[in-house]
Amino acid sequence: MANIQSRGKDSYFFTVSLGKGADNKYIRRTKTIKIEQKMTPKQLKEFLEFEYAKFKQEILAGEYITPDKMLFAQFIEEWQKKYASKELSETTVSTYSNHLKNHILPAIGHMRIDQIMPMHIITLLDGMKRVDDPSKPLATRTKQDTYLAIRNVFERAVEWQFIKSNPVKSVKKPRNIDLVEKEVNVYDQEEVQLLLLAAEKEPFHWKIFLTLALTAGLRRSENLGLEWDNVNFKEGTIDIKQVVVRGRNGSVIKSPKTKNSKRLISLPPSVVDELKRYQLHCRKERLRMGEKWIVKDRDWLFFNEDGTNFYPTTPTTWWSRFIKRAGVRFIRLHDLRHTSATLLINQGVHAKIISERLGHSDIRITMNTYGHALRSADQAAANTFENLFSKKTDVK
Repeated sequence: MANIQSRGKDSYFFTVSLGKGADNKYIRRTKTIKIEQKMTPKQLKEFLEFEYAKFKQEILAGEYITPDKMLFAQFIEEWQKKYASKELSETTVSTYSNHLKNHILPAIGHMRIDQIMPMHIITLLDGMKRVDDPSKPLATRTKQDTYLAIRNVFERAVEWQFIKSNPVKSVKKPRNIDLVEKEVNVYDQEEVQLLLLAAEKEPFHWKIFLTLALTAGLRRSENLGLEWDNVNFKEGTIDIKQVVVRGRNGSVIKSPKTKNSKRLISLPPSVVDELKRYQLHCRKERLRMGEKWIVKDRDWLFFNEDGTNFYPTTPTTWWSRFIKRAGVRFIRLHDLRHTSATLLINQGVHAKIISERLGHSDIRITMNTYGHALRSADQAAANTFENLFSKKTDVK
């Protein structure tokens, strides 16, 4: 077929003729595609004919834009429809979309995709500011996620042969300087006691949420993903099997990101007793709601009045208001997880055990995150030996 020509191994060239233009010259639109899977000759013929027909239809409908005229913002629309919505997780799409909207498109959305150079990417990353308050420093993690988003987009542009090379390849990923000698922000034991005392005045579900964050070191998403089947009262454990995170169109229930995040965590007996009382409270709430309880296939620990799971940002909103009411020092909700780990370190619990409780993929993450607390514990251990040897010297 003259309109479909082979261009080397697994590469084919499409040509659509649109007749003559005003200058009496023939107008043609072309496209090259690569075959990435093995096919029989018959399957290949049918695939090429289908892709050609689709390409021709886009041309005739005026939907196809040649690479040398496509703006980056226009390519993003194609990327979202033909790749992101199909291949990326809800969480990743949501994260990438936010960075595209807030940082990437305002900087280079107006440019032709084939004219974007590495220096444009460097300038974009260097010029990033916080959307909510430009005067405050921007987290390196935000820059890193923005870098990953734009790299992904250009990888697809190369694959689809809109451009020959990826300009992001020549740009280094922003270094995570935020982690250099940075101590985690945590509550000490006295502050935790004040926090738990203040939580007694809060609704039962927030008291339990706070308790699990501190005693089990749970992430917000892990707390929200708990169902009563995950609680073993006899063994005194909770089983982390799923998380609730924010997606493009609301909350999303999914498996934890890594296999280590799926874990069994032991709870103190007093917390198990509190969970038993809370379960009874939840049963009463369900009976009280009657027909208004719309969830039949889930049994969440943390739920709205109709039985649906909390939206992922709900705990953060509550936390911000709660600490003001409680009059305690501000730390992030996620820092309760760090507080849990630090309290365990101060009690002499081995870093390996702490790593497993937190669901870290590598003990080095634990060691790096809580290095300061571990060094303090090490100094305390040294002081213990000093006391022993001092007493020995005194005896002589």
